[in-house]
Amino acid sequence: MIFLDAAATTPVRREVLDAMWPYLSGEFGNPSSHHSLGESAAAALADARASVAAALGCRPGEVVFTSGGTEADNLAVKGIALARQAADPCLDRVLVSAVEHPAVEESARYLAKYHGFTVDVVAVDRDGLVSPEAFAAALRPGTAVASIMYANNEVGTVQPVAELAALARDRGIPLHTDAVQAAGWLPLDVRGLGVDALSISGHKLGAPKGCGALYVRSRTPLEPLVHGGGQERGRRSGTSNVAGAVGLATALSLVQTRQPEEAGRVTALRDAFIRAILSSVPGAELTGHPVHRLPSVASFCFPGTSGESVLLELERQGVVCSSGSACAAGSDEPSPVLTAMGVPAAVAQTAVRFSFDASVTREDLDAAARAAAAAVAGVRSLGTR
Repeated sequence: MIFLDAAATTPVRREVLDAMWPYLSGEFGNPSSHHSLGESAAAALADARASVAAALGCRPGEVVFTSGGTEADNLAVKGIALARQAADPCLDRVLVSAVEHPAVEESARYLAKYHGFTVDVVAVDRDGLVSPEAFAAALRPGTAVASIMYANNEVGTVQPVAELAALARDRGIPLHTDAVQAAGWLPLDVRGLGVDALSISGHKLGAPKGCGALYVRSRTPLEPLVHGGGQERGRRSGTSNVAGAVGLATALSLVQTRQPEEAGRVTALRDAFIRAILSSVPGAELTGHPVHRLPSVASFCFPGTSGESVLLELERQGVVCSSGSACAAGSDEPSPVLTAMGVPAAVAQTAVRFSFDASVTREDLDAAARAAAAAVAGVRSLGTR
């Protein structure tokens, strides 16, 4: 099997499992307990927090461990908006892009439905890019928080986050970025990016599902969504997932250490794969920005096919990939990301996304390109019978 759905999830790295194992076995203490087992767990949690902070270029106290990227996005968007509105009722707007992950989009819609916020949506261009001009125009008085993803999970387009954050900062508006797909491929230094909050998820990096983190800049108001024992400095209650935090920290450290070298190598492989698909599949259309895109994502529409039929044929040939966001798997609706980019609904339903981790090889992608050409040709021939 050639696994090309790394944007959905990645296998757990052996180094991560080894780092986690003590806290799944002998060192099982609750870090809130004041005895030796608890103190050992608390020390491991503190070390994990410091490691994540070092990878993000922030202070350990600015890291909140969560159950994953979805919770981190929810905490950022809802938590900042609600805290700022409590301090100033005139702050009743939320700004998101038209291509956000559902974790951000639905958080904004929740605020509108239950807390009276107005959701402003900034459009993207044909490549899925938010222009600084459009973003600046959408930053209205009363905006409590803005959220623009760092890199898109379906088409791989990378947003000019640092430039957008500067525009928001000039207006006194906190900017959150969903960096779940960017982690491991793009720089995550939050000072360089200029963001006030940033979300990551462990299972995109070689850690298990169920662990993530949110960076929140010091003094950024944040209303907790989960109440209870006051863990995470009162920002996210619940018994700490020590093993998950250790796993996340280990995975993030590994990918960040190897990031420049691996990103360059995989970018070259991705570009060769894109050329192979475009030259061997008649009518194939690359989606996302041709240059400003993740090294790990190559996404296409294949007009005249069904994306799901192409996926089934690819899997029959040993290539596993997807039609877009794993969160929308099984939906018959065209991708909202692609339609926001101006792709006609009928064409959007022919989408296929190939996404790789750092273990991908040229042989993998050469074989996948041949399989894709055969799969599309086969689906089209069936459609003409």
